[in-house]
Amino acid sequence: MTVRLTVAQALVRFLANQYSERDGVEQRLIPGCFGIFGHGNVAGVGQALLQAARTGEADLPYHLARNEQGMVHAAVGYSRMRNRCQAMACTASIGPGSTNMLTGAALATTNRIPVLLLPSDVFATRVASPVLQELERPDTGDVSVNDAFRPLSRFFDRVWRPEQLPSALLGAMRVLTDPAETGAVTIALPQDVQAEAHDWPEELFDRRVWHIARPVPEPAAVARAAALIRGARRPLLVAGGGVHYSQAYDALRAFAEATAIPVADTQAGKGALLWDHPQAVGGVGSTGSPVANALAREADVVIGVGTRWSDYPTATRTAFATPDVRFVNLNVAAFDAGKHAGASVVADARGGLEALADAVEGYRVGEAALAAYTGHRERWTRVVDDAYHLGHTPLPAQTEVLGALDDVLDPRDVVVQAAGSLPGDLQMLWRAREEKAYHVEYAYSCMGYEIAGALGVKMAAPDREVFALVGDGSYLMMSSEIVTAVSEGIKLNLVIVQNHGFSSIGSLSESLGSQRFGTSYRYRDPATGELDGDTLPVDLAANVASLGADVIRVATIAELREAIATARASDRTTAIHIETDPRAPVPSPESWWDVPVSEVSALDSTREARKTYEHAKASQRPLLGPASGGDDR
Repeated sequence: MTVRLTVAQALVRFLANQYSERDGVEQRLIPGCFGIFGHGNVAGVGQALLQAARTGEADLPYHLARNEQGMVHAAVGYSRMRNRCQAMACTASIGPGSTNMLTGAALATTNRIPVLLLPSDVFATRVASPVLQELERPDTGDVSVNDAFRPLSRFFDRVWRPEQLPSALLGAMRVLTDPAETGAVTIALPQDVQAEAHDWPEELFDRRVWHIARPVPEPAAVARAAALIRGARRPLLVAGGGVHYSQAYDALRAFAEATAIPVADTQAGKGALLWDHPQAVGGVGSTGSPVANALAREADVVIGVGTRWSDYPTATRTAFATPDVRFVNLNVAAFDAGKHAGASVVADARGGLEALADAVEGYRVGEAALAAYTGHRERWTRVVDDAYHLGHTPLPAQTEVLGALDDVLDPRDVVVQAAGSLPGDLQMLWRAREEKAYHVEYAYSCMGYEIAGALGVKMAAPDREVFALVGDGSYLMMSSEIVTAVSEGIKLNLVIVQNHGFSSIGSLSESLGSQRFGTSYRYRDPATGELDGDTLPVDLAANVASLGADVIRVATIAELREAIATARASDRTTAIHIETDPRAPVPSPESWWDVPVSEVSALDSTREARKTYEHAKASQRPLLGPASGGDDR
């Protein structure tokens, strides 16, 4: 039996019947679709979504976004909050509508988060070429701007003919539900093909359940890893995002308590072991805690669980300073498990931790090492308390904003951030009191993610309050999804930290000898010709209000605490606006990040910064792994 539908109608009906399953729990794989319509998709996917809604033939709710990049960020926030078991679809028109999604695609793939992208494309028949917004190339006729998605996607296909749709859809679902391979999944849809009718086999639209695997570790790999751990005198475990996605909290906690191995975390892994657990030592690396970084410098075995080992947790390969340090990498992806010449355990984080716990039963860190990091941890707690209640004047410090949030928020409230100086302060200082309460996108660290990402988080967890912390730089990059939240009746809490410029890059610029050049929001001074005149009269609070949200302006930390409580109790999207001092002191992570400094310069500040850079660079290792002999697998 067949049913006659357009390609777009078949796409919508198929997506509405896809489910995922893990641990016996089934849920919609594609629970909805974000989109912005243009001439490339309004009569194709747009018509199909309308028909589905009006006739009830397919259940695929549509959410009107305001920026194509923003809607992909929202999809990432949603999927990450749902532990990668669900993925939103995103439809965009031809040309700029689709290429606006490129940054979101890169962010999704870098973060290993599944999203389904449906960019519209040129005419397959070429009967009308060049169509509006088509990129012409004189050397080929089968390339469009959507080919830019290829390197950014874990799966890419273009449906030139209706007959190609089933294989494209099945391939896309496979990658969306593969925890080792997932990321942005792109199916480009030529606009004429979207509207073309075809006779489809009815079984294409049957209910399908895609089983999300929990790969078990190879016993020999566990044995090799266990031998390294048993021989360790100063081990350190680093928890990454894979612990959250696997929901391996109990397994991690049991492993830490049985072995007394201290547990540090990456940005994606923060909260995997709650901050007040005796074995929790905070973030590791360039913006981590001095506690974790001191342990990292002395560690002889480092156990990475669900981390991709980017330059931040490794402090650009300077964090782990012991010459013969060895790595054990437990990861669902062999690509990540093999990094730094580590003993590779390719497995789901939960099952892998359980297997390692059994294999090292009876092993425990020595009491002297345990007492040392416990004492350091207690001292650091007092430093954080001081930073949270600094009393800085005349403008408050950003760390005090975090302190106010720490005082007022419920443990289940979710904090969302992505770029600027806030991620560093958060990783170093924030106290995660419940799983999934810390949501910082730092694999791509994309300015503008915060509000859109928070929208997706709230849609995925409507029973939790969500707070997006937004610097003025990120706010000006992308605030459009405030309108989406208002129109959908989705309540967000925004804390806008106004410091009149790029605080993080300003500080970095100064440390690299570039004197904060081009990092402040100021008028151009006719006398100097540079952007160092008076502060621009930008009113972000007024801008938020114009988008339909409630606004609370505060000037002090006491007022901020009251405003947070007010916003939290409201049923409307509410923004709190506060100015802070971008030069206020922040505790040191006692770590480093490799940002090259000009080797020659006419500026004294740059030459001095180069000396500091060369001194730090001397401790960088070309490979984090055994000093000799390689992997003994």
